[in-house]
Amino acid sequence: MKFDYTLVQKYSQRVPRYTSYPPVPEWNGQPTEFDWFKSIEEDAANSQNGLALYMHLPFCEKLCTYCGCNKRITVNHQVEAPYIKDLISEWKRYRHVLPDTPSIAELHLGGGTPTFFSASNLDRLISAILNNTSALPDTGWSIEVHPSFTTKEQLVTLYNLGFRRISLGVQSLDPKVQFLINRIQPFEEVQKITEMAREIGYESVNFDILYGLPHQTEDLVKKDIEEVLKLRPDRVAFYGYAHVPWVAKGQRRYSELDLPSPAVRFASAEMGRIQFENAGYRSIGMDHFALPEDNLSIAADRKELHRNFMGYTEQHADLMIGLGVSSISESSLGFAQNDKVVENYREKLYQGASLFVNGHRFSEQDRIVRKKILDIMCHMETPLDSALAKGTGNLLSQLVSDEIISIEGNRIVVNEKARMFLRSVCSLFDPNISFATSELKYSSNL
Repeated sequence: MKFDYTLVQKYSQRVPRYTSYPPVPEWNGQPTEFDWFKSIEEDAANSQNGLALYMHLPFCEKLCTYCGCNKRITVNHQVEAPYIKDLISEWKRYRHVLPDTPSIAELHLGGGTPTFFSASNLDRLISAILNNTSALPDTGWSIEVHPSFTTKEQLVTLYNLGFRRISLGVQSLDPKVQFLINRIQPFEEVQKITEMAREIGYESVNFDILYGLPHQTEDLVKKDIEEVLKLRPDRVAFYGYAHVPWVAKGQRRYSELDLPSPAVRFASAEMGRIQFENAGYRSIGMDHFALPEDNLSIAADRKELHRNFMGYTEQHADLMIGLGVSSISESSLGFAQNDKVVENYREKLYQGASLFVNGHRFSEQDRIVRKKILDIMCHMETPLDSALAKGTGNLLSQLVSDEIISIEGNRIVVNEKARMFLRSVCSLFDPNISFATSELKYSSNL
């Protein structure tokens, strides 16, 4: 079945990306430190799946104007040692309530540019964090890397520490687009890091690729993917660029007039899906592709795929701890997010104050809706039962009529080729979303 642009127009309502439920704009306030650490202690004691650990390293030498992540632009590498000390100090807070030898199911370094840090400082940080911990079987730590700011010494050091996956921010390979987003990295640099990682022994290489960037045509996206396929990454995250200049001020370098039209974005997304699938990749959840032998594909086959703030993963940890500025942690109680400013985070840390600036406590309804949204985002189906939010009957019938979903027995099943509408399907269950939702809160399906 081929979906046309009229359906994209019909379902143009702005909806959350559903990296969490509830989405961040609907959070109801951070938990107290006492309640938070009590939930961490209880979850860790009862967990059979270990914990996921995320560390945010915010520093970058150059500003990539498309980026909406929390970052600090500097060429002063003297900031590395104090920030490592901060992360270790925050981890010690958690170690007081964790088992003597906590089991780590996932470890991910994000940013920023994690490879802003020297090989020796990465070694110092990871060694300190993993001291007196154990790794669950079949785990492989992962790190986001910038092809222009990554060395063999760093990759070897990380490999020796247990890292087995890297994610390269490719975004676009067109020189004009790269100039506009201030991320100059020729194909040869991407190829060099990819081949280097594989020679060292890394088991999985992911590329992040964007469509919808300023002055990016359908033909340019097609050419980008053709180049990327020459390197045969194990996984690909193929995202639509989110233009939020009120959040990411660097995006003010260009305006909406410089961006592709919604029709071009749709055509680029569909063309990319076809290119990857024709090259032997499998569609995973939403916006992701993986080779059949990659663990992400295997997890999808086994209905073991999971999704959290770090993206799609084959590990399903019951507890996620985020360290560093802006990091988000997740427990059975809810969510808690650290201060987003390095200086504020550090001051609170050494005053012994709460680091949180945002958070949410789950209600019973949250837990029900959250499970259904995870089912849709990860497994493309969910039971059709009383949890279906009241008043969504019209949207449900429209989705069925447009062949985006089907009702099979007591299940809602998403059409394999309708993955771009997953977020609209999820909104069936989300009581916070209506067609009157503020456009500034969320982004469109593409």
